[in-house]
Amino acid sequence: MALRAWFAGQDFVEVETGVLQRSPGNETHLHAFPTTLAAPGGGEARLYLRTSPEFACKKLLAAGERRIVEFARVFRNRERGALHHPEFTLIEWYRAGEPYRTLMGDCVTMLRTAARAAGSRTLTFRGKTADAFAEPERVSVAEAFARFAGIDLLATLPDGAPDRDGFARAAQAAGIRVAADDHWGDIFSRVLVERIEGNLGIGRVTILDEYPAVLSALARPAADPRVAERFELYACGVELANGFGELNDAPEQRRRLEHEMGEKQRIYGERYPIDEDFIAALGRMPEASGVALGLDRLVMLATGAARIDQVIWTPIEETQT
Repeated sequence: MALRAWFAGQDFVEVETGVLQRSPGNETHLHAFPTTLAAPGGGEARLYLRTSPEFACKKLLAAGERRIVEFARVFRNRERGALHHPEFTLIEWYRAGEPYRTLMGDCVTMLRTAARAAGSRTLTFRGKTADAFAEPERVSVAEAFARFAGIDLLATLPDGAPDRDGFARAAQAAGIRVAADDHWGDIFSRVLVERIEGNLGIGRVTILDEYPAVLSALARPAADPRVAERFELYACGVELANGFGELNDAPEQRRRLEHEMGEKQRIYGERYPIDEDFIAALGRMPEASGVALGLDRLVMLATGAARIDQVIWTPIEETQT
C-alpha cells in the first residue's frame, strides 16, 4: 500500500495495539460498544471495543518509541450515515519531539498519495471538489467563525472561560437556533455544522487550526491559552483528520477527562472509566504530536464515492429503527 510505504520511508514503526480496552476513550460525544470478559473461574469484567488507539499509542511513546503509526480498526456506536460506519479504519500516527504543525504536512502528503493511487488529482464528494495538489489553505477556527458566521468566537472565551450567554446571543443574531439548555460547546457544534464545515476544503484542502482549548481535552494549550494546538483537515466540506500537540501533564489530563465524563453523564446518562495506566504513562511521555486520519473517508473522496459503505468490503446492514 502506498500509504504504508510512505510511513516506512519516514522511519515510522507500524504497531498493532489491542482492540479490547478497559477504557474505550473519554470524549463526551463518542459512544463505545461494551462487552463482557468472562474469566475461566467465572468472574466477569466490563471491557469495550476501542473508539481510538490513542491511549495505547501514547503508552508506547512513554515506553520510548519515537515515530509510530497504526492502521487501526476502531468502533463507534450511535454513528451511521453517509460519512459514518460503526466500524472503520483510522490511520493514527505520532512523532515524539516534533511540533504538531509537522503533522499538517504529513496529512497533505496522505491526501496526495491517495489521489495519485486513485489516478486523479481531485478529491470529490457530492458535487464538491478539492485539488489535492494545490497549496492548502490554513485558517484558524476564530477566523472561520468570523468569515462564515459573523461571530467573534474569542470574545465568548474571556480569560479562557466560556461565556455561554454571550455566545448564545451572538449565535442567535447570526440566525442559529439555540436551546435553553445548550451549553457553550453545544452552540459551538451547531454553528460549526450549520455555517462553517460546508465551506471548508472547497477547491483546495483547508487546515482548520487553533481549536478552543475548552474543546480540546487531549491537546496542549497554544501561545494564546484560549486556544489549543489542535487542527482538523477538511476537503470537500468533509473532516478527514484531527491532530494535536499532545498534552503530557498527567494531573491536568485527569481533570479534563473527568470533566468530559461529567458532560457525558449529563447528556447521555453514562460514563466510561479513566485509563489509569494511560494517566501514569503521561508522566513519562515526551513532548509529542499525533493525528488520526479516517482512511475510509479518504478513499471515498479519492474515488468519488457518495457513501462510506461503498468503500467498505462488508458494511454492516443499516438498522432502520
